[in-house]
Amino acid sequence: MTPDTQIAPDIPQENSQDVPEGFEPLFRKSPLTEPWEPLYQKKTERSVIIGLRLARPHTNGRGLIHGGLIAALSDNAMGYSCGQATGWTTSYVTISLTVDFVGSANVGQWLAIESDVIKTGSTICFAQSLIKADGVTIARASGTFRVVPKKAPAS
Repeated sequence: MTPDTQIAPDIPQENSQDVPEGFEPLFRKSPLTEPWEPLYQKKTERSVIIGLRLARPHTNGRGLIHGGLIAALSDNAMGYSCGQATGWTTSYVTISLTVDFVGSANVGQWLAIESDVIKTGSTICFAQSLIKADGVTIARASGTFRVVPKKAPAS
């Protein structure tokens, strides 16, 4: 194995068997989530479920999955779900985000952030999500998002 193809020993490597059926690579990238890649999505009519196989870079100093990762991905999943529910006609920014942690997750588990849009309006979208590790709820989140006009394409 050459140095550029060497596999990190403590990071589970992704393959098609590690990703549950129906998930595909996440459609949107950001500098914040780059270190957490690969991220996956499953779209429904009114939501975007975000999933990933948990690895060592996702952990805190105690070896558990970091709450900041859960909060940030919940924020993304709920915001994307507001977009999905409204046909991506506008963009959204977070007004408020609340996360309650009710359990923990470990390296190797599949983390899924399952969001539900509660109500959309002309200026605000309300959403909630359950965060599950291998199907067991470990957190819940709620968010309020403000509608912002989409940026016009550069000419």
